[in-house]
Amino acid sequence: MNLKQFIGNRSFYRSLLAVAVPIIIQNSITNFISLLDNVMVGQIGTEQMSGVSIVNQLLFVFNLCIFGALSGAGLFGAQFFGNKEYENLRHTFRYKVIISLVICAGAIGLFLVAGEPLISLYLHEGGETGDLALTLHYAKKYLAVSLFGLFPFTVTQIYASSLREVKHTVPPMTAGIIGVCVNLSLNYVLIFGKFGVPALGVEGAALATVIARFVECICVVVWTHLHTKECPFIVGVYRSFRIPRELVRSITITGTPLLLNETLWAAGQAMLLQCYSVRGIATVSAMNISGIAFNTFSVLYFSMGTTIAILIGHRLGEGEREKAMDDAKKMIAFSTLLGIISGILIAICSLFFPNLYNTTDEVRALASSFIITVAVSAPIQAILNASYFTLRSGGKTLLTFLFDSAYVWCFTIPLSFCMINFTTLPVEWVYFICYNSDIIRCIIGIVLVGRGIWLNDLTKKH
Repeated sequence: MNLKQFIGNRSFYRSLLAVAVPIIIQNSITNFISLLDNVMVGQIGTEQMSGVSIVNQLLFVFNLCIFGALSGAGLFGAQFFGNKEYENLRHTFRYKVIISLVICAGAIGLFLVAGEPLISLYLHEGGETGDLALTLHYAKKYLAVSLFGLFPFTVTQIYASSLREVKHTVPPMTAGIIGVCVNLSLNYVLIFGKFGVPALGVEGAALATVIARFVECICVVVWTHLHTKECPFIVGVYRSFRIPRELVRSITITGTPLLLNETLWAAGQAMLLQCYSVRGIATVSAMNISGIAFNTFSVLYFSMGTTIAILIGHRLGEGEREKAMDDAKKMIAFSTLLGIISGILIAICSLFFPNLYNTTDEVRALASSFIITVAVSAPIQAILNASYFTLRSGGKTLLTFLFDSAYVWCFTIPLSFCMINFTTLPVEWVYFICYNSDIIRCIIGIVLVGRGIWLNDLTKKH
């Protein structure tokens, strides 16, 4: 094997980092503020932390649903930009607006009607930690306020995704930085009651996030409409919502598996947490701590997914299939390196991170074990993430659906359910076995990328 095919030249990495670094910075700051937010809530009690964690797991399904809805149109948007077809790029933006706002309205309705039953799925006796009724109480209060943030989040994602597709990654990053700074400042004031403001606890945390969502949304929208030269697709975009029928059909056929995949994958993660929650509220709290540690450092390689989708999409739109394959190999190799670095950082984090929380020794011990597990698996997850976005960039969305969420529901969830309910293995070992079973998907992903079946130009017929 020639290792040089996996290493790019200086020009390659300059182009790669020009797109990746703003995305990494934005996601890093967002995740770091989420870490501080989580630690602040963790200071007021285990029940509060667990309630917020459960609601955030449910909202995560909504977030990924929006991401999936935008991704289908985004595949076309990146390739239309590569081919300089701005009118069709405008059509893809309109498609995003319509489908995302419909999903947002549906999600708000679902949480209003079934919020409490959904939260209750995660509340089980077991272990020595936690008051279930109190956890439910705090979760309901947090959800009630958080629902007001779903609309601005949706609008922000519509605009930010389109800006990234046309290589304007800095404005979403800047808006994200402003938003998280607002969030952090208000968290301190509203959670603990500073400067004469009453201490609102979990409701304060939710309110701070909602206000930050609106601030970020306003920044992104205003910048886009004030910079029409850099964003020609936005000119006249709201004069009509007419989208060519053939383009709607193509985006829907290509994008529906993506929408289903992201939604089912996120729902699968929520289902996995529900499986583990059978072992007690301490497990839910520990997985929350582990998840925050993971998100803080895995941003290095997860941000590469968006970068791969953009750059490979541009290559395919330009008709450069061989160059796209060559770039994909190098970007997957670079992602793997970032995964190794992330794993080392996460492992170091396990030594001190659980001690930042005002919780029990049982929760801290479980959290340390879970963090070690995700650290060991980081390189595997990096390859998985890069392979997934590479396959997706060429419109092989049905394949990615089978590769991603179908695998989780047909293999990982049944494995977790059976091990949790029909074995006496400690939850730490169950989590380790199930999480690292993704090595099977990792091998499949490498094989599929190598075969080049994803090398498709989606824009030809339009």
